[in-house]
Amino acid sequence: MRARKEDLCPQEAWKVPGGSSMPAGSMESTGRINRCEPTTSERQPALPKTDAGNCGAWSHVGGAHLSVSPNRPEVERARLLSACWLGGLELASRFLPSCRSVCSAGCVCRLWRECVRRVLRTHRSVTWISAGLADAGHLGEHCLVRVVAEEIEQNVHILPQTVLYMADSETFISLEECRGHKRARKRTTMEAAFALEKLFPKQCQVLGIVTPGIVVTPMGSANNRPQEIEIGESGFALLFPQIEGIKIQPFHFIKDPKNLTLERHQLTEVGLLDNPELRVVLVFGYNCCKVGASNYLQRVVSTFSDMNVILAGGQVDNLASLTSDRHPLDIDATGVVGLSFSGHRIQSATVLLNEDVNDEKTVEAAVQRLKAANIPERNTIGFMFACVGRGFQYYRAKGNVEADAFRKFFPSVPLFGFFGNGEIGCDRIVTGNFILKKCNKVKDDDLFHSYTTIMVLIHLGSSK
Repeated sequence: MRARKEDLCPQEAWKVPGGSSMPAGSMESTGRINRCEPTTSERQPALPKTDAGNCGAWSHVGGAHLSVSPNRPEVERARLLSACWLGGLELASRFLPSCRSVCSAGCVCRLWRECVRRVLRTHRSVTWISAGLADAGHLGEHCLVRVVAEEIEQNVHILPQTVLYMADSETFISLEECRGHKRARKRTTMEAAFALEKLFPKQCQVLGIVTPGIVVTPMGSANNRPQEIEIGESGFALLFPQIEGIKIQPFHFIKDPKNLTLERHQLTEVGLLDNPELRVVLVFGYNCCKVGASNYLQRVVSTFSDMNVILAGGQVDNLASLTSDRHPLDIDATGVVGLSFSGHRIQSATVLLNEDVNDEKTVEAAVQRLKAANIPERNTIGFMFACVGRGFQYYRAKGNVEADAFRKFFPSVPLFGFFGNGEIGCDRIVTGNFILKKCNKVKDDDLFHSYTTIMVLIHLGSSK
């Protein structure tokens, strides 16, 4: 019988353009795409053994030891044959080139569908796709759109449930002059954002923001040197799959001049209140240059800043994507977006690099405080939210100072982030038993900074 694609789990139904399946190829993790350590894995359950005596013939198929009993040879041979087929199909599905190919294979029949589900459950690790200056320079589309399209077709082996992408505002969003008015005005075009959203599954929640500069770890290995790209075409996309025991939820609050009060149910619906498992909140204010934008951001953050959670983020230029939002995206609006991370296995820490941190020695001393938090480094992501006033010029014409310091102390943790227009965070640690520690006493007002950098670690649980 043929199985419909809808029969797969909602998170496992990848949107294949035109309904065509993708070409077969290798699923080895040696491509440009890279992933953090998986949080869960599922092995094929071993079938029950039978006592075959001295005449029993043992076989090893798909990780399960099988025996053929001389007492019921027909039944045992049928069972062995079925297991061989199942193991063979599962092995074959592991060599399909991408998640789209795997999901297309799952539409063939019920047996294929079960194998596909088994394989997809083994790919529950965070993956990233990055585009830097080396990928730029092509006319017609942003380098992040082009690289994401290539990697999804060839090397992405997970089905993302949530995507966080960041791109440079200089080239990602184009500004066109609109004629025919008494005063020429600028119109913002979002072709790159629309093109990028189409590349991800329909059920995927996509949050995209654009900023003056990007911090990104190149694909290939978590050990690669992270890059601070202050000027130029660049971007990255973090792909979060469904992770057992962890909930990642986007949120969006739009400033309404007529009603600046946030209702409690609005915060509760997105997991920011009445959520005992809330651990980390990444929060970003957009269109920060508009009147009242900073005050609205502080108003939103103050509603949950006194809880025992990690808060980190900053002010960015624009909101480019929020596919989970119920309302059409208004590029000219002012608001606050972010991601909440909930789950008892999450550990996190932040450290603030203030204005006094202005050379390599003081940077390393600050990052060493983050190292002292003893956050596990496997299955961990690093974030760096820096002011546009820092970077190359701040360190006397020496670039990549802060990213290099992070790599020195965290050699296998990928680092992502941006250069923005204001920073949110402080020295704070959420440990494994969820005890809040503060390296220095802070008030709500001390969460908002300028000419600073916030370094963040988010650990998504140990591998099972």
